[in-house]
Amino acid sequence: MNKKKVLITGANGFVGSCLCKTINDSCTIVKQVRKIDKNKLSKSREIELNINGETDWFSHLVGIDTIVHLASIAHNNSDDLKILNEVNVNGTDHLGKQAAKAGVRRFIFISSIGVLGCDTTGKKIFDDSSIVSPHSQYTQSKFAAENALLKIADETDLEVVIIRPVLVYGKNAPGNFGKLVNLINKVPVLPFGFCNNKRSFISVDNLSNFISVCIEHPKAKNEIFCISDGVDISIKEFTKGIAKGLDKRLLQFPVPNFIFKLLGKLTGKQAQVDQLVGDLQVNSSRARNLLNWNPPFTMADTFSRLTKK
Repeated sequence: MNKKKVLITGANGFVGSCLCKTINDSCTIVKQVRKIDKNKLSKSREIELNINGETDWFSHLVGIDTIVHLASIAHNNSDDLKILNEVNVNGTDHLGKQAAKAGVRRFIFISSIGVLGCDTTGKKIFDDSSIVSPHSQYTQSKFAAENALLKIADETDLEVVIIRPVLVYGKNAPGNFGKLVNLINKVPVLPFGFCNNKRSFISVDNLSNFISVCIEHPKAKNEIFCISDGVDISIKEFTKGIAKGLDKRLLQFPVPNFIFKLLGKLTGKQAQVDQLVGDLQVNSSRARNLLNWNPPFTMADTFSRLTKK
């Protein structure tokens, strides 16, 4: 049986690196990277290309079965708006159009749960049928890219799969998870003793496994999936799990939630506070039922690897 040839954009990033390991034995991988490290030899083919609305992809797409598009600009500052749209929207649209022309069968796009909003406190849990409500320039760019790809799918034979993951955690994760790990490594006390919120997360291992299923499964064609580990926990439980994975002692000081809300308003960081103590729950049962997928890794599995080299 011939292996599928898969092009992964952002292959040297956090999720991309894990995905390459996950599908290494089952697929032939072509990696798009920002800059090739000539000091490191790779068994996979690597191409050094920028992602924008003018990149000439065509020669690299001939013979490719599936594209997994991970690369994007994550910053959402107003100063980055032009490059945000050029990479996340125009770059994705351009790659999709060239993929269709080159005869690529499937395009898997990693979007964000943020296209549905940033909070489910007092609201219905997000699922695949939730009304879209992007809450930032970044999530607006992701939603625009989704629409561009769906339009291509309507007009060509390209199959599009859109995945909207919640916060992705794991060893060397960037963003908020990386900040929490650094904080717990340095500080033995956190103020989440009274926090009983509910948030969905997905480990990088489970996300990579789900992407590998979407590469192969015929029923993933032209579908949108909200995806998580399937277990919703509080920030208190989440940070406790991180500490255990790091083999650190952690005390949870009981600070009332209204204090967090007040500090958020006073400091102008309400969004960051809500990401810690608010609710954000996702129902990903449709992905499990339609694709017969079950997350193979527990949260404890991923936390246990935080200190491993």
